[in-house]
Formats: sequence, structure tokens, C-alpha cells
Amino acid sequence: MTLDRSSAGDGLATKSYWYEGAAQQYRTSAGLIADGSRDAFVAAVEKALGHREGVTADSLDSSLGDREYRDTYLDDMSFTSDGGLKVDFDRDTVGVAAAGRISVTLPKATVTPFLSDFGGRAQRQTVDPDGKLDLGATDTSTQTVTAQPDPGTDSTDCSEVSIALTFDDGPAVPYTGTLLKYLAQYKARATFFVVGQNVALHPEVVRAEAQSGHEVGDHSWNHPVLTNLSSAQVRSQLDRTNAAIKAATGKEPTLFRPPYGAIDGKVRAVTSLSPALWTMDTEDWKYPDAAKVAQSVISTAKRNDVILIHDIHPTSVAAVPEILRTLTAQGYHFVTVSHLRATL
Repeated sequence: MTLDRSSAGDGLATKSYWYEGAAQQYRTSAGLIADGSRDAFVAAVEKALGHREGVTADSLDSSLGDREYRDTYLDDMSFTSDGGLKVDFDRDTVGVAAAGRISVTLPKATVTPFLSDFGGRAQRQTVDPDGKLDLGATDTSTQTVTAQPDPGTDSTDCSEVSIALTFDDGPAVPYTGTLLKYLAQYKARATFFVVGQNVALHPEVVRAEAQSGHEVGDHSWNHPVLTNLSSAQVRSQLDRTNAAIKAATGKEPTLFRPPYGAIDGKVRAVTSLSPALWTMDTEDWKYPDAAKVAQSVISTAKRNDVILIHDIHPTSVAAVPEILRTLTAQGYHFVTVSHLRATL
């Protein structure tokens, strides 16, 4: 979910992602539908939408009518308990803005013939879940993450060409460990904004981040929209994560990144942590494609950028070597957010 606070409406935009353990890949919602069935599926959705108040022929044509871009609108789908497929659309996509968010549900009998192999397995798991959910992923419980050599005191002068790479939502096993190796190869420093419940699961990974010379920041306990919470709830989200980080690294963070960038006076008032947003969002959750993620950074990066990436996505981690290789060749230095701020 993303939040646009400048929006005239609720500003919310939601997307659903699916993880296929056997392939160890994230799938977009559109991946639930077989490629050869996409046109028929869209026709069924359009038929269902045609009866909804606020939906117009023009809005449908501008969204679902364009084959090249329609998957970007079919980005929030989930199965119902009886095997139907619920399709949600953000405000002002398939209908007039005043109609708000719009959703339709295709019954099981209608949608099943359109499903991809992955979609069929996801549907069956929803209707009749196994006692043990087996996604086909290899067991990572015995994998260890070791710290990389700390390059020592960072003497980078940020009047030079510097960039702060930031990684959100981790730690994630094994992806964060792989990322640490990539960063070490280029003596690049980064800032990890970690989620507290993941820190509790993998404290050794956060410890390795800190021991490798990187900065660790607070990204809340379980990633809610902080502005929707009470002051006490916000304080709990941040304090619990601070404590988990300190237990793992021996040091409390000084920075926090509010999930979705949602921050207001109430959030600021309950913490002494300094908020750290970003100047460039790779939107890597939208494009599970390493080459595309890398190019999005390389083609737009500029001096003193704070770049948002997620180390929970394997394709995003896979993009990092090309980012480091290309931008290092262009003269960029990679520093932590706090170092960038202190030397500007």
C-alpha cells in the first residue's frame, strides 16, 4: 500500500503480491491469470464492472483497454474462501473519482478456467489449505549471515558526489546476507531501515549489518501507517523496534523511516528519532526485474540522493551489483544517511 497525502481523496493505493516458494520469486497479482487467458479474463472483469455505479466506458477503455498497461490496474487481487477472485481497483482508475475504490468478485466457476498454474495452486490453497503450508522453498533455517569487513572510518567528503542507498523492510534471509557481500565488494555503505518483528526473528543479520559498517534505522514494528495510530501506539511501534535493534547491535538507532512515508506532527512528537525519507523511490516492489530496478537507479541517480530499495525482494538485491559497478565508475561514493547529512 502507498499513501499520497496530497491526494484529494483518501490517497491510498493498494497492490497485492504473491510469493511462489518453488521458484523463490514474487508474483504480481496479474500472474494469477494464464497469459493465454488474459483477454477473456479482462472481458469478464469489464462485464462485471459494467453494472457498477460510477464506472464509465471511457474509464474502462483508458485502464483495461490498453493491453500494454492493463496489468498495472490488475494489481490487487485475492481469492475468497469459496474460490472466487476479488479484484480491487484504486480510486479514479476504472470509475469516476467520486465513486471511490471499486471492487468486483468473479465466482469460482468463472475464474478457474482463466488461472495460471500458479493461480490454480493459490486458489486451492485458499479453499482447502494444507495443514502444513509447503511453498517449495528450500530450508533457510540453518543459513548463517556473517559480517563483512568494516572498511573503517568513513572519511568521504559529501561535497563530492555521494549517494545514500537505503534498504527497507528487512532483514530477510538469505537476501540481506547476499546484499552485505555485494556492498563489501565496493566498500559501499548503506542504511538499513529494519522492521522490528523481522529483527526479532533474525537478530544475527542486523548484527552483521552493523558490524559491516552500515547504519541501522527503525522502520516500525510491523509496518503500519503510523498516522492512523494513536500516540501511544506509535510510541510502541518505534520503542519496541529500538529495543530489538539495541539487543542485536548494542546500539540504539538515531533514525526512523515511517512506513509509506506517512508522518505528521503526532508521529514526530512521540520520538526523539530523526525521520529519514527519500529523494528517489525505485518502486522495486512493482517491478520484480533486476535489470529494470538497476536501470531505474542508474538513469536517474544524482548527487546527494537518498535511494529507496527493499532487501526483501531477491530481484532488488540482484540489481545492486550493477548499480554499484556503474555508479562507482561514474565517480559516486556510497555513504550512510547520517554521514550524508553530517557532511553536507
